[in-house]
Amino acid sequence: MVLLFRAVPLVLVLLAGGVISDRLGSRWAMLTADMVRCATQAGLAVLLLSSDVPALWALMALVATWGAAEALFTPALDALVPTLTGAETLSDANALLGVTRSAVSVAGPALAGGLTALVGAVSVLALDSASYAVSAVALLLLPRTTVSVRRDSSFVGDLREGWSEFRSRTWLWVGSLRGCLFNLLVWAPFLVLGPVVAARRLGGAASWGVVMAAYGVGAVVGGLAVLGRHPRRPLLVAAWAALGWALPSAALSLRLPVLWLCGAALVAGVGSAVSGTYYAAVTQREIPPGALARVSACNYFGAFVLGPVGLAVAGPVSALVGAEGVLGFGAVWQLGACAVVVAVPALRRVAPRPGGVGAREGGGTGAGGGMVTSWRRRPAG
Repeated sequence: MVLLFRAVPLVLVLLAGGVISDRLGSRWAMLTADMVRCATQAGLAVLLLSSDVPALWALMALVATWGAAEALFTPALDALVPTLTGAETLSDANALLGVTRSAVSVAGPALAGGLTALVGAVSVLALDSASYAVSAVALLLLPRTTVSVRRDSSFVGDLREGWSEFRSRTWLWVGSLRGCLFNLLVWAPFLVLGPVVAARRLGGAASWGVVMAAYGVGAVVGGLAVLGRHPRRPLLVAAWAALGWALPSAALSLRLPVLWLCGAALVAGVGSAVSGTYYAAVTQREIPPGALARVSACNYFGAFVLGPVGLAVAGPVSALVGAEGVLGFGAVWQLGACAVVVAVPALRRVAPRPGGVGAREGGGTGAGGGMVTSWRRRPAG
């Protein structure tokens, strides 16, 4: 229930988070989100300190607030990146962000587990709260971002304009739809059933931890590999790289040993970094700055909206057809979905122009009214 109350607000508040980010400016939206999450993690620490068995409703309320703040932070971060870097280095900036996330995804759980064993969960949550305060200080040191949304526009109107920008680009909504079905049919079953299969025949939690660490290492390697590389058809490269996500599910379905599963997870991590980097860079390049947070929110919402459903139904469906059957279907689905996405002509038409400015497919509505339609470094102040 606690995990559910964390995930649902994250999905439901995304669209509003995109509008708020474009209205406030990315930096202030992220600062607000960090201060809220600093408070929620401190609240969790106090709650656990005050009672050995804290009230469930209090835990759910705190993590729901955390999820809503995360929904504000996520699209704002996507919109912030182009304000800090030039067109020619967008891919590199996103690659470095991905490398950082992946490195933390490997080191973070190990560090948290060790600290919990040494000093207890309360101290770890307090440290986590402090980390959000450090993040807020780092954001304060960045140049202030400008706001491109019209002051007299309505919230619903801003949301509608962001949706128009999103749906006017075939490559964008196709990618979001692929991500939605991927999370439902591939990634959610892998996260739910992978540990079950590991417990049954791969040696338990330790083996599963190694597999997930291999995925994180692969993502670090993939992020480093794309630094300085600017393919002529970045979305095609991203679509082909997504094939790697089929391998871990296939390895589990075929009952391959742990070493093979680690190799599959490593390749999937590389593909994840390559695909995510180029999709993010193209989106940041093609979308008008004042609509970027809203478009990013629409993209995340579409990709994540069925994820909780996949987490909920993976177990019951596996009871009917077996874990290997569900995972095998996910692997086949991913291969077919990538083949379909690669065949979409709009992906081939999105290519860099001289000077790093992309050729937008499908026009666009110029959301935000009078905003700049090609992004560039914004002055501080």
